[in-house]
Amino acid sequence: MANYVLVHGGWCGSWCYDRTAADLRALGHRVLTPALAGLGIRKAELSPAITLATHIDDVRIQIEDAGFDRFNLVGHSYGGMVITGVAASLGARIDALIYVDAFVPDDGQSIYDISGDGGGLWIDLQRDTPGLMMPLPAWAHLPLTPQPLLTALQPVRFTGEESKVQRRVFIYATGYSNPYAVYSEKLKCDPGWQFHEVDSGHFVMADKPEQLLEILLGYV
Repeated sequence: MANYVLVHGGWCGSWCYDRTAADLRALGHRVLTPALAGLGIRKAELSPAITLATHIDDVRIQIEDAGFDRFNLVGHSYGGMVITGVAASLGARIDALIYVDAFVPDDGQSIYDISGDGGGLWIDLQRDTPGLMMPLPAWAHLPLTPQPLLTALQPVRFTGEESKVQRRVFIYATGYSNPYAVYSEKLKCDPGWQFHEVDSGHFVMADKPEQLLEILLGYV
């Protein structure tokens, strides 16, 4: 049995992984869905002082509190920034680094460096933003949370520890106008990566939960 750490994306909460976590636990795996400061169930902590480093530390501390020695680290969307930063601290303990339709930053890159989205979009996200929010009826009662701006402006810093991760995985959603297409082009032919395509909207865990589960179980 494996340990899984599932990190959610921007504006969301750990609730977006409820089904995935339940399915993994039903098979006997241990699952951690970290709560990030200012988002989801921690929305009362929302502050302009929250940075990418805040969220990296949130995940790292909760992994230690859970007692996970080795684990698969999964990040969706903005969560790709967070898991990259965690790998720079705990890389030797990560069995697989799995990006679910997510940012894959290079050393010194922020989301603003990658996409230019450092303005109002990162303050608040409307539920009808084209291309991003797919119909999610099961989540309709769960409010989105404004995203702290500094999480988009602060860059990831590598330490060398991230290079100790032996397996890197990218899951690319093909069912919408995907802003992560650059990673599809770059990683699908890279022998250092295992690449999966899913006919899904951005929220793969909602649109194709069975296929996401199958992929995650491939790295036990």
